[in-house]
Formats: sequence, structure tokens, C-alpha cells
Amino acid sequence: MATNPYFTQGTRSEQTLYEDIIIESLKIYGQDVYYIPREIVGRDRIFDDDSVSRFDNAYKIEMYIENIEGFDGEGDLFTKFGVEIRDAATFVVAKRRWNNTVAKYEDEEGNTFFRPREGDLIHLPLSNSVFEIMRTETQEPFYQLKNLPVFKMRCELFEYNDEDFDTGIDQIDNVERDHANKTILRFDPNTLSGNFVLQESITQVNTSYTMTGEIVDIDASSSSEYLIYVAHQGAMDGLYHTWSTNAPITGDISGASGTPFLTTGDSSEMLASGAQNDDFNDIGDSFIDFTESNPFGDPS
Repeated sequence: MATNPYFTQGTRSEQTLYEDIIIESLKIYGQDVYYIPREIVGRDRIFDDDSVSRFDNAYKIEMYIENIEGFDGEGDLFTKFGVEIRDAATFVVAKRRWNNTVAKYEDEEGNTFFRPREGDLIHLPLSNSVFEIMRTETQEPFYQLKNLPVFKMRCELFEYNDEDFDTGIDQIDNVERDHANKTILRFDPNTLSGNFVLQESITQVNTSYTMTGEIVDIDASSSSEYLIYVAHQGAMDGLYHTWSTNAPITGDISGASGTPFLTTGDSSEMLASGAQNDDFNDIGDSFIDFTESNPFGDPS
């Protein structure tokens, strides 16, 4: 039997009204969040992956958090290796608001954000947390009034892995400042040619290599030393090198220049400070024979 000819579900005016009600509901019950698109720095064409990503933009838009009793996921896991927080959430955004707010922009490859992309981030100021989009549902709810008015994003708590955050919003960029692997470069304020600025790139040309990095924090509170915290650092020859105290460092935006008298807080030094190598060696001497070629296995 055919459907009732006196009722239709594809009327454009009814679809628009339904969409207006959804948008109004999201504005009432939703939260202002920031959508942060991921910028691919060096795509691996074999594995289709990017080992180092950059986040340069953030778009403010209202979204509804579908969770009503707290975040989903496995919650807080207490293991022998520490605490893991595995929160998850589902965000809902109206398609029309998405098209008017985010989709009009283009990514670094000239593609428009026609829908929320997997791998992009959502910053929730309410809990000051960042979620990574794992899956975007484009057909839920399923064709109400023959229409698909919303996107649903299944998200998990973002795990920082030394990505570059330069969105211009301090609450978001603090993720990088707090968790990036940093080296502290200390200068004599009297020998600096100007002051460095946040998020500028710095360069140090040494005899056999050139170091580059990004300033993520500055401490100019002391009159005896001027500190800059440098992340995303490395040598241009692809080999491991460290900042030296024999060559000047120059900022590409401020033009400031100076030679550090001390470099501390390198990631390797911070890891070593918490290591237990000496404790393990002292205690192990009483029951492990380290003169053996394989002290933890059967002798050959």
C-alpha cells in the first residue's frame, strides 16, 4: 500500500522549520566550543599519516554535548604505569551553522571543510579539555522529514604528541606550552639586541650545523637572566645536535639576537632526572651478576 498522499515529508518549508528549531535548541542547550582543523605538515604517502601536525586556526561555534551524565569512554584507569584518562564525548552541530561558520574556509591544500574531519580537534572551554574527532556521523538522526540537519562527532580525549599549536587563543595554545618537550635558553639581559616574542622561530648558525626552534614561553621577570623556552627544535641536517653557547640566536619576527650563557631543561635531561638507573644498579648488584653477557637469562 502506498503512503498517504495527503501527508508529505519532503516539503522544503517544513524541513527549514525543523532545522530552525534544531539550531535554536543547540544555541540554548549547547556550549561554545572551538573547532581546530589539523594541518598536515609532512604526509607519509605510504601509510597516509603525518608524524608532526600543526594547528593554526580555531573556529568558535556552538555544539551540543550529547552526554548527560558525564563523559563516555573508560574513564580514569589506574595502572602500574600511571593514570590514563580515557574520556569520550559526542558533539552535535547543525549543518547550516557549520556551513556558515567553518565550511566557508579552506585548509592548507585548498579544500573546504564540507564536514568535520576525523583527526581534527574540538576544544571544550567548559572543562578546558581537547577532544579528537574519531568518527563523524552524517546520517544520524536518519532522514527526519527526508533531511539530514546535523553532524554528530564521536570524540576521544586528545593525547598531545608534540604538535604545534598557534591558534592565537591562549587557553588552547597552553596545551603546547605546558606539554611540549622544551629547552630553556638563558641570556644575560644586558647583552640582548631587543626582546624575543612568543611563537616566533629562532635560528642559531653553528660551525657545522644550524639549529631551529619555536619560542613557546618567555620569562623576563628576573633582572639577572632572560629565559626563553624553545619547542619543536632540531638541526637542519637531520642529525641530533643541541643549542650551543658559542653562537648567537636570532628571532625571525622580532629580530632580537643574543648568545645564551646556559642551556638547560633539554628533554633528555628531564627524562634522566627521573630515571632510576643508579638505584637499579646499586640494588641489583646484590643478586644480579652484571659481568654475564646475559644477566637476565640462562648462561650460555
